[in-house]
Amino acid sequence: MNDQPTAQRATPLSSTPAPVFSRSAVVASCVGFVLMGALQALYGPAIPGFRAEFGLSPSAAGLGLSAHFVGGVAGVLLFDRLYGRVGNRYILGSSYLLMAVGAAGFALAPGWPTALAAALLAGLGFGGIDYGLNQLFAVGFGHRSTAMLNILHAHFGIGAILSPALIGVVGSEHYPAVFLGFALANLPLLLCLKGVRNDAPVPAGDDASGGAVLRRSLASVLAVFVTLYVLHVGIEAGVGGWEPTHLETVGYGAGVAATATSVYWLMMTVGRFLVAPLALRFSAQTIIVVSCAGMTVCLLAASVPALAPYAYAGVGLFIAPIFPTGLPWLNRAAPRARRAGALVIAASMIGGVAAGPALGKAIEWSGVRAVPLLLCGVSALCLGATLWLIRVTRSH
Repeated sequence: MNDQPTAQRATPLSSTPAPVFSRSAVVASCVGFVLMGALQALYGPAIPGFRAEFGLSPSAAGLGLSAHFVGGVAGVLLFDRLYGRVGNRYILGSSYLLMAVGAAGFALAPGWPTALAAALLAGLGFGGIDYGLNQLFAVGFGHRSTAMLNILHAHFGIGAILSPALIGVVGSEHYPAVFLGFALANLPLLLCLKGVRNDAPVPAGDDASGGAVLRRSLASVLAVFVTLYVLHVGIEAGVGGWEPTHLETVGYGAGVAATATSVYWLMMTVGRFLVAPLALRFSAQTIIVVSCAGMTVCLLAASVPALAPYAYAGVGLFIAPIFPTGLPWLNRAAPRARRAGALVIAASMIGGVAAGPALGKAIEWSGVRAVPLLLCGVSALCLGATLWLIRVTRSH
């Protein structure tokens, strides 16, 4: 595969271009994604602490994560405007600082409105890191970009698994200390930014035939990529949110349901590590179409009560590569679409926010037992979108 970056202001590639990341910067980036996963996963387990501290209703306490996601979308769009105009170190450094300051502000906030403002600020930094590292990893490793992106996103899963366990150990009433510790953990990453190349590489030229295909249907291609990202993140959030309820409804105990849901998230992390070596042998298109097909079959199998816990684990395994694998494909398919990466990353966050209310309304009409079938239908749409993208973006 010949990965192509999003166009930006930089000098063309020389015969021996400087690497985008040093080894230490790669390690620091993976640690940054661990911290991002930890932050996003902290809000839910800490809700009892929020409610006791500020006297909140459940819906009001849930606004903490919503503020984080709103800030994340804003961060993606803001730093997309700055990408190529200021150095990559500035984007990543300011994002780490925003996330650290926001997390510290959330820990020390005297009132809930201040805490929400701090969560918004932390989300702003979260979005900047998400956008910046995804963009740079998608263009910075040549044919290894897909593999490296999967490894990067696997570290996000590690953080998302570990932080709820930490809250469980110390107790939700001590959430300020956990958020404050998280804020401090961001600061050493600033020292590793000197290992990040300040300008991203620019391709010497586009594939002429692929460019011709794209010029005829660029808007359609971007729209379908955005749709794929919204839908698959909606499935990801839908399974994570509704798997326990569905399993209990079909006869499993609460402990089994909770364990099965943890296994689902674990399989997402494992799946990204497993696909990294495969990405060196198979194209992004092949990996995503197999992932969507496997996800659809597993969701269909989850409608059978005896198979449901194992089928949901399979969903986690198959859905894992889609997000990180799609970005290099997008950059090759639309090398001149300046904001393509920002659109799909922002769309993924919006999909995560919208999945809960949308799926909840569908469940009101059809019942909890229909959860896997509803998600199976959405997964089939992901598969159809992928097949369409393969056909349209294929070079002739």
